[in-house]
Amino acid sequence: MYLEIVSPETTLFSGEVTSVAVPGVDGEFEMLKDHAQIISLLKEGNVKIFGDITINEDVKDKFSKQDKGFWLAINSGTIESKDNKVIVLAD
Repeated sequence: MYLEIVSPETTLFSGEVTSVAVPGVDGEFEMLKDHAQIISLLKEGNVKIFGDITINEDVKDKFSKQDKGFWLAINSGTIESKDNKVIVLAD
């Protein structure tokens, strides 16, 4: 599944991932390959990305490495998933 995380300043991440978990307004949820189409608002929390991931050096300070993936703290945002492509607009 392809994930793109975009902030107002730059693209923070783009690449293939195994899964992504996000802080939805009604609770955290996770998406895997072939997830149903969805558009949702996000609240303050962490976007958690999993897989064989490489973070660009110029934005590496925004991510924290966890046991099995990387976490990105956000204040709010929007997520759209369609046809194995997930786009997170993060604030």
